[in-house]
Amino acid sequence: MSLELEDVDHVTVLGAGSMGHGITEVVALGGYDVTMRDIEEEIVEDGYQDIEWSLEKLSEKGRIDQDPEAVLGRISTAVDLESAVADTDLVIEAAPEKLDLKRDIYADLEEFAPDHTVFASNTSSLPITQIAEATDRPEQVVGTHYFNPPVKMDLVEVIYGEGTSDETAELAYEFVEDIDKTPIYVRKDVRGFVVNTVLGPFGDEAAWMASEGVATVEAIDAAMVHQRGYPMGPFELSDMTGIDIGYDVAKEAGREVAPIVEEKVENEHLGRKTGKGYYDYEDGDGTTYEPGDGEGVDTLRIEARIVNRAAYLIREDVATPDAIDTGMRLGTGFPEGPCRRADKIGLDTIVEKLRDLHEEYSAERYEPDPWLVEKVEAGETGEDAGSGFYDYGGEDGTRDYTTIDHELHDNGLLEIELDRPSRMNALNDDLMEETVHLLDSVDVDEVRAVTFEGNGDRAFSAGADITGFSGVAPHEVEVTEFFETVNDFPRPTLAKIDGFCLGGGHELAMACDLRVATEDSEFGFPEINLGLIPGGGGTQRAIRMLPEARAKELVFRGNRISAERAHKWGLINCAVDSEEFEEICQEFVDDLVNGPPIALRKAKQVMNRGADENMAAGLEMESQAFGLLLTTDDMEEGAMAFMGDREPEFEGK
Repeated sequence: MSLELEDVDHVTVLGAGSMGHGITEVVALGGYDVTMRDIEEEIVEDGYQDIEWSLEKLSEKGRIDQDPEAVLGRISTAVDLESAVADTDLVIEAAPEKLDLKRDIYADLEEFAPDHTVFASNTSSLPITQIAEATDRPEQVVGTHYFNPPVKMDLVEVIYGEGTSDETAELAYEFVEDIDKTPIYVRKDVRGFVVNTVLGPFGDEAAWMASEGVATVEAIDAAMVHQRGYPMGPFELSDMTGIDIGYDVAKEAGREVAPIVEEKVENEHLGRKTGKGYYDYEDGDGTTYEPGDGEGVDTLRIEARIVNRAAYLIREDVATPDAIDTGMRLGTGFPEGPCRRADKIGLDTIVEKLRDLHEEYSAERYEPDPWLVEKVEAGETGEDAGSGFYDYGGEDGTRDYTTIDHELHDNGLLEIELDRPSRMNALNDDLMEETVHLLDSVDVDEVRAVTFEGNGDRAFSAGADITGFSGVAPHEVEVTEFFETVNDFPRPTLAKIDGFCLGGGHELAMACDLRVATEDSEFGFPEINLGLIPGGGGTQRAIRMLPEARAKELVFRGNRISAERAHKWGLINCAVDSEEFEEICQEFVDDLVNGPPIALRKAKQVMNRGADENMAAGLEMESQAFGLLLTTDDMEEGAMAFMGDREPEFEGK
């Protein structure tokens, strides 16, 4: 009988270093009893103190709503391995990255841990299959690669070894979700798993370009950051992680290393940790690139290789496009996933670039992956063609969404979740376009109401994602359509606001009909502090919803206001305690989905249009709608239900 998530009562983390104590903290925050074990009492004590410090900081900043002492109460410590795992259901091993050491640990686990215990390795690079060979239960061994620091990083790669059972991988996946992290499946035990496999060319190809003299270090970094929206340039990233790390990985994999990397390693200029790398951190100011330095850099050369590695993972059934994109966004801070970006660029353009590079350099790394070639030959070249890594809509209007989740329930409630937690659900072009597509393509007759909410507990939406518009000319950013589509959707809409509701996120909430927020939420238009103004209807909706002085204060000063003040001003319907939030939202939803669809539609239409008309015109619209509603079956049902002292059952007829 395989272990189910509900059977997991106790977890043991092996290791109290930076990853071990971080994972321990995350597991305890997730509500589990956890034992943190290491080989020396001093190491364990240091790890426990680090957890204490971290929990206090998280509490001070309002990042957790749990009492730090209660979380610490779920953590015990140990040095003796046998006692640490004697009654455990799940072991998360976070030992140093040495295969022989890990195999020794797993041999001991085989002897000491209960037969049902699942073993999960936090390795970032070692094969799960080889680790599992030290046990007689390879089907119960799985990889769970947390990213550093675990408390802040949302991603966990769940990795199959050759012997890992589906039940074990599914348990690990569900456990990661239960501790409020985002898992992705890595279905084959490949070197580098997903994130490091795809990330490799980011630094590797940049190094070859600099070695060849086609662009400077500063120019390449500037182009990738300021033109393509990456959080840092490839050389800046290499300096931060250590140039020798990438060098060792490449050598171990048998790949040729660019001369500039060889030179840095030979001179022991390994980055920040040695004071010098691609930039000087000892006698200089570190990174020196400026936005204009990136003019003319061939960024496609780097991105084509990144996409090629993503295609390899898909061809080998290692991961799905969505898993790859999620991994790269959450694990590396990429502005969007490489699969989604490739579909925008065009897979034919990617393949052509790789072929040109292969012809010029005759290097294996430029050989287009067969999966990409097949896609191009089939005409599935990306977004413009309707299909690429993702499906962009067939005759039934369905498509793959990468920035929103949605579900249409049997009661007619369409739930839409903004799914960019790593960017605090900030609005970018993809999110807005996908929302418009969903609302335009959904069968309105099946919808009774729509709710919008943000993924995670930090933000409904913290505004517009500037990096999401990198390389886009100002006239190409069509934000108004998104807000108008929400505003004009012919069913009632409710914004469920928990956390930051700022800028474009605030404009989205205002475009909804109703707004319910937790008391800890904050509202505002910070655009003025960037020399901008709200660009999605915020100025116009504010001046119509609020007294003139309040609206102008909100826009002119750019300050955040509390949910309590937002309620007093009339921006939201109510501000409620977080524990009551879902219950109150459900009360709103129940009234909307059980209400008369035609009457609600007409009420919204008349009120929205009437707000921009004089009183006489508004009254005329109201009168016409009232007369039409008198002829509906819903009106008759409502009257009969009233007379019969029962709840009406409206059918929208």
